[in-house]
Amino acid sequence: MTMFSLSISMVSSRCQLLKSLHRCGLTSNAGLKYSTTSIGSTSLTSIPLNQASKILAGRNLCTDHNSTVSKNTCPSSENSEVRVRFAPSPTGFLHLGGLRTALYNFIFAKKHGGSFILRLEDTDQNRLVPGADEAIEDMLEWAGIPPDESPRRGGPVGPYRQSQRLELYTQTALRLVDAGHAYYCFCSTQRLELLKKEALRSGQTPRYDNRCRHLRAEQVQEKLSLGGPYVIRFRLQSGVEPFQDLIFGWNHHEVAQVEGDPVVMKADGFPTYHLANVVDDHHMGISHVLRGSEWLISTSKHLLLYRALGWRPPAFAHLPLLLNRDGSKLSKRQGDIFIQSFQQAGVLPQALLDITTHCGSGFATNRIGRKVYDLISEFNPSKITTHSALLDLEKLPEFNRIHLQQLIEDEEHSDLLVKGLREHIQEAYAEELQDKDVLHGSYITRILHLRKGHISSLKELVSPGYSYLWVRPSISYQQVAALTSETQHISSLVLRFIEAQGEELSVDTLNKDLKTLAKSTKATKYREVMKLLRLALSGLQQGPSVAEMMVSLGRREVIHRFQKLVILSQIS
Repeated sequence: MTMFSLSISMVSSRCQLLKSLHRCGLTSNAGLKYSTTSIGSTSLTSIPLNQASKILAGRNLCTDHNSTVSKNTCPSSENSEVRVRFAPSPTGFLHLGGLRTALYNFIFAKKHGGSFILRLEDTDQNRLVPGADEAIEDMLEWAGIPPDESPRRGGPVGPYRQSQRLELYTQTALRLVDAGHAYYCFCSTQRLELLKKEALRSGQTPRYDNRCRHLRAEQVQEKLSLGGPYVIRFRLQSGVEPFQDLIFGWNHHEVAQVEGDPVVMKADGFPTYHLANVVDDHHMGISHVLRGSEWLISTSKHLLLYRALGWRPPAFAHLPLLLNRDGSKLSKRQGDIFIQSFQQAGVLPQALLDITTHCGSGFATNRIGRKVYDLISEFNPSKITTHSALLDLEKLPEFNRIHLQQLIEDEEHSDLLVKGLREHIQEAYAEELQDKDVLHGSYITRILHLRKGHISSLKELVSPGYSYLWVRPSISYQQVAALTSETQHISSLVLRFIEAQGEELSVDTLNKDLKTLAKSTKATKYREVMKLLRLALSGLQQGPSVAEMMVSLGRREVIHRFQKLVILSQIS
């Protein structure tokens, strides 16, 4: 039986496979209609150009090795549109390593006026985590690096979930089979497991022995006619051409010498990563692939797929790994590396982006306090080194402190900070608030400006050490008596002093005046006077200066608290 006649006889088998994907006549969501011809090969029907096909038309004509279009008429890579993608698997929630990869893609796209695409690689259906898909996009938006195209936002080359693009992968796999670049494999799970065990027992790396590659055409047809399970494997070839990675330079991996032919289409009709990412990157018009360096060794395999399909590959840039400070790998088992954990802990997205780039390379400066637009402006891919980036999360509070100070000083963000702190106050002290004025925007704004540079997160301001700002403290006569016997006299001095002040109190002025006031006492030293004032204002023995406490609380509230102290001393 010839390969031509085998192709004819396999049409029914293909349609059985395609029926599991709903139909034999296929329409991809990239706007290109596919159909099986009389010999089962893939062809493109003539359709009007929509936005998606405009993205792809020039790329297809200029990159197809069989195209008759002169390469001199094709735009150079420097002049073509930059399109990058972040393609996580929703088998877990977004973590620091993923955020860093997404950030570099976002920065690269914006640096070159291009598009940043979010694509969810959800073909491993057994490991999907409910809600992870939505959470990934939520976290990108929270971090301030939203995609231009995504499952949520849509776009011209959607859908952006691989599980909704199965027809496209199936047709591509069959095209590879037709061209002799792939073949059906009928090896059972049990046989593959035996191969693995035997290899490990003999100290070798497990690999498929390519047994089904050598089946004769009639043997393939016979097995297909039985209707049993099978996969499609890609036929690896020797002679892989070297490729130049934008970060790691020239690379070359003879995968055929160390690996067996990889599965590209699984028995359940879902593609493996190797096929799906190549197909999607091509049909989505991806110009540059920025991904973790763990994929560097697989790139030669992907380039073989591009060559077999007659497509020009994108440029590759493999980012060095993000590691813990001690050089160990970030692990999803570390619960605190998930972005949602940082969000819930009050970490600012600006601080998180800053620290993940600060520990790496690729930027003109390495200062703390850079915002996204700074990162875009200072980004220089040629400065990315091959060394792993060591992340020291113990420095994160300092990054957060600096970025919070910048936000407090930025009038455009002050309303968001006031709203956020108000929510924290209501959550922490809902039943204890005696004076609702503490929820007013002007009061909260004053607190933020007085404490900027001293706090690392908004949540610190609702900790016990700052409770006096929101609820009136409860103090006892014993606490007061332990400090001085002149409580009533000192309280009266403070009341006369504060009542003589204007509505706007000043920390510097108060500091000077309080020293003068302390000299008016008979037997109490300055230090004890300040302790008494601090106790009356906050119920605490430590905290900000007494002058700052007074300015924070405001003239009216300071008077109220010292009137209570006078009453307490009179009763006692």
